Amino acid sequence: MDKPPPPTEHTPATAADAAAVAGQLGRAPRGLRAVAHRCPCGNPDVVETAPRLPDGTPFPTLYYLTCPRANSAIGTLEADGVMKEMTARLAADPELAAAYRAAHEDYLARRDAIAELTGFPSAGGMPDRVKCLHVLVAHALAAGPGVNPLGDEALAMLPEWWAKGPCVARETTGEDEA
Repeated sequence: MDKPPPPTEHTPATAADAAAVAGQLGRAPRGLRAVAHRCPCGNPDVVETAPRLPDGTPFPTLYYLTCPRANSAIGTLEADGVMKEMTARLAADPELAAAYRAAHEDYLARRDAIAELTGFPSAGGMPDRVKCLHVLVAHALAAGPGVNPLGDEALAMLPEWWAKGPCVARETTGEDEA
């Protein structure tokens, strides 16, 4: 894409946000804490989830990409072998590997600031491989440009998923109006 979506502020998830995410996922979101990034269409596209689900189950994926259009486009990248190519570059490029390790440390620090999950990995294969572009793009969107180099790269490969308008209708409630 020519220009990625702009960074947005983390905001508490409203009832309308939770409904939009449920529509995107086809189920109620689990462990929803906040909207970590908002799509240019207005809907959440990345949510922040609790490190432990309400039943106590560890959930190491702090940033969860919810937009089905973005998820579909990322699935195409994964099917095209982008993860394998990125993992090979990590092994051959010490500078990229160091930046990716820093992204891993950033991810853990953000998650541990909410609740520590001792012994659990960050996500997406960090710090040594690329296992899931969805997580890396979610981290890049939530943290902003320059934090996750491979998330930024994958994001730049995506089409403007919001260009056709919202992926789900957004309900408005009195709490969403300011």
